[in-house]
Amino acid sequence: MPTSFPKKKIKILLLEGIHPAAVELLRKAGYTQIEAHKQALSEQQLIEKMQAGVHILGIRSKTQVTPTVLEHAPRLLAIGCFCIGTNQVALEHAKQSGVAVFNSPYSNTRSVAELVIAEMIMLLRRIPEKNRAAQEGLWLKAAKGCYEVRGKTLGIVGYGHIGSQVSVLAEALGLRVVYYDIVPKLPLGNATPVHSLYELLAMSDVVTLHVPADESTYQLINAETLALMKTGAVLLNLSRGGVVDIDAVATALRSQHLGGAGIDVFPYEPKGNSELFQSPLQNLPNTLLTPHVGGSTVEAQESIGRDVALKLVNFIDKGITIGSHTIPEISLPIKQGTHRILHIHHNVPGVLSAINRVISDLNINIEGQYLSTNNKVGYVVLDIAQSSSGIALDKLRGIEHTIRARMLY
Repeated sequence: MPTSFPKKKIKILLLEGIHPAAVELLRKAGYTQIEAHKQALSEQQLIEKMQAGVHILGIRSKTQVTPTVLEHAPRLLAIGCFCIGTNQVALEHAKQSGVAVFNSPYSNTRSVAELVIAEMIMLLRRIPEKNRAAQEGLWLKAAKGCYEVRGKTLGIVGYGHIGSQVSVLAEALGLRVVYYDIVPKLPLGNATPVHSLYELLAMSDVVTLHVPADESTYQLINAETLALMKTGAVLLNLSRGGVVDIDAVATALRSQHLGGAGIDVFPYEPKGNSELFQSPLQNLPNTLLTPHVGGSTVEAQESIGRDVALKLVNFIDKGITIGSHTIPEISLPIKQGTHRILHIHHNVPGVLSAINRVISDLNINIEGQYLSTNNKVGYVVLDIAQSSSGIALDKLRGIEHTIRARMLY
C-alpha cells in the first residue's frame, strides 16, 4: 500500500544485533533504508544518528534512549524495543514527543521458563559445586545434600505469563506448585495461590521470582524475607536486578541458610561483553550466575524480531498502536477511497472539539474517526475524502496542543 511519505525515504536504524527476521519483515513491507549494527551506541553517537533523520529506531536492552536523545530526534516516529522491557527508554519524554514505543513482552516466555526449570534441577543436585570440583580434578561423588525435584514445593512470586508457564512445566515434573501475586490469578493445573509472600517463602523448597521492576518490588527479597525461607532452600531470580538485595543473598549463602541461588539479572550489569562483571555472589557455593540470558535463545530472538517489526510496520503503514507504551492503543481497518490523517496531541480539554471544528468549517465528511487517550496524550485517526485531505492536514497541524500530525496514505 502506498503511503504519503514514500517508504524508500524512511530511515530505519537497528542496534544490538537484532535478529535478521526483523530485517526480512521490514524489507518485505517495502522499507529499504535499513542500517543495522551489532553493538549499542553511546548517547552522543545515538544523537548524531537521530539528527541525520532516523524515523524508526530498533534497540534491545543496552541502548539508552534518554530525554536528550529524544530532544535531538526531530523525525523519529517510533521506537521498537526488541526485548521484554522498556526501561531503557525515557517513556514520558517519548510520550510528550508523540513517539510510539513498542516491545515484545511475551515472545521469550518459554525460554525463560525452561531456564528456571534447568537451574532449579541443577541447584537441587548441587551441580555447580560438582562441576567446579571436576574441572579442578576433584571427584565429589556423593548424594549428601542432593535432591530430586519430585515432591518438592516450588513457590512462584508473580503468576503472569512466565510464572504461569513455569508452573505448568514444574507440575509435569512432579513438584507441588504454590504462587503469590498481588492481582488474583486463576491457577493452571493444580497450582495453589497463597495469601502472602511470607506464607509462600516459609513453605517453599525453591522460590522463583517473576515480577516487574517498580517501587513495590525493589529489594523484595532482602535480609528480612530471606530469613523466612526454609534452611537449605533455593532462590531463583530471572526477573529484574533490583528485586533482590544481592549482598543479603551472599550473606545467606555463606551462612548456609540458603542452599543455592540462580541469578540471571543484577542491579548493575556491564554494558558490553568487554566490560568486567563483578558481583558479591562470585565464588560462592552452589550458585549459578548467568549474564541476563533468560530470553537469549535463537527461537526467542527470532520471535521477538518478528513481533516488534510487525508492530512497527502496522503503526507506520496503518496507524495501529496496539502494544504501544506511549500512544493510546487503536486498532483500525483500512478505509478504501479515503486518506488517513493521524493527529497526536496533548490530552487537554477542547482538542477534539477543535479537530471537529476544522473538519466542519471545511465542509468535509468524516468517513471514519477513531479516538483514544492516556494520561498525557490523545490520538485521533481521521479517514476523510481524498480531495480535501491536504488542506485539512495543514489546518489540523495549527491546532493548539498538537504534538504532531501526518497523513498516512
